[in-house]
Amino acid sequence: MPELDAIDAAIVRELQRDARLANNVLAARVGIAPSTCHGRVRSLFERGVLLGAHVEVDQASVGRPLQAIISVRLRPHARSELSAFAQAMADLPEVLNVYFLAGADDFLIHVATADSEELREFVLVHLSGTRDVAMTETSLIFEHLRGRRTESGSARRSGGAPTPTI
Repeated sequence: MPELDAIDAAIVRELQRDARLANNVLAARVGIAPSTCHGRVRSLFERGVLLGAHVEVDQASVGRPLQAIISVRLRPHARSELSAFAQAMADLPEVLNVYFLAGADDFLIHVATADSEELREFVLVHLSGTRDVAMTETSLIFEHLRGRRTESGSARRSGGAPTPTI
C-alpha cells in the first residue's frame, strides 16, 4: 500500500472534492508550487493511488431516470466464468457499476433505465434468460446520497464516524 505524506493526502482530498481543479488552484490549496503539484499528481497516478477522474451524470437528464440494484447469483458450473460475466455486464449500456461480492450473492449490478419496462427487459434478456444465472433480485433505488470522501486511515480512526449531511 503506497504511503501518503501530508501533502499527498491533501492533494487526494482536494481532488476528491473536485477532480476538475486546475493544477495551479490545487497547488495553492495545498501550499506547494504548481510544478511540484504536477509531479506529485503524476506520481499518485503512477503509484495507483489515483485511478482516474470521472464525470458524474444525472441519469434522469439523459433519459434513464429509473435506477436499480440487481443481486445476481450464478450457478455452480459458472464459477469459472465470474470475470467474463462481470465484464459482459460492465459492457452493457444500462450498467453503471458491477460489484463482485463475498457472501450468498455473486454480484450487485447497478443499472439505469428509461422505465420499468426497460428494466424488466434488461433482467429477462441479460440475466434470467441466460443459463449461467441461478437467481436475481431487483431493488429499485429511490434516492442516492453520496458518502463522504476517503480520508487517510489515521485521520478516520481518530475522528470517529462522519456526520451525514442531508
